[in-house]
Amino acid sequence: MDTRTLNNLNTLHPKFQPSAINAWTEAQAAMPANVKIIVIQGLRTFAESDALYAQGRTAPGAIVTKAAAGQSYHNYGLAFDFAMVTNGQDDYVVGPNWMKVVSIMEANGMFWGGNFSGGFQDNPHFENRYDYNWRQLLALHNAGTFVPGTTYVQI
Repeated sequence: MDTRTLNNLNTLHPKFQPSAINAWTEAQAAMPANVKIIVIQGLRTFAESDALYAQGRTAPGAIVTKAAAGQSYHNYGLAFDFAMVTNGQDDYVVGPNWMKVVSIMEANGMFWGGNFSGGFQDNPHFENRYDYNWRQLLALHNAGTFVPGTTYVQI
């Protein structure tokens, strides 16, 4: 596992981290030798979400998210984004290898951003909701209901 992937997976919620690592390991093992899966983001702070949400609205750039701070599973360490590197080149083509990753992640209880409703697809995104919506998670966050010694909400 590359350092960036490991670092990003280590930012995930303690409840999600082991299954995400196991699923990533399974998915990587299913790839041809010339294809690497990298995790490009795990936990995203509220400030980082605010900056991304502003992009294309009040800040330069294209709109890249529909989720303001507190509305993303990334904010709770319950989501990660991945990319593929094929023959040393970034590869965001949703082809057979990509769909193999999707199948493995879904089999491990994750929801794929490519299945978002409302016309917005986030193909690199996976999340585990643990039967919570973002409003419930935000309420836990605002109430200070955290895993002891962390900033992860208690779920």
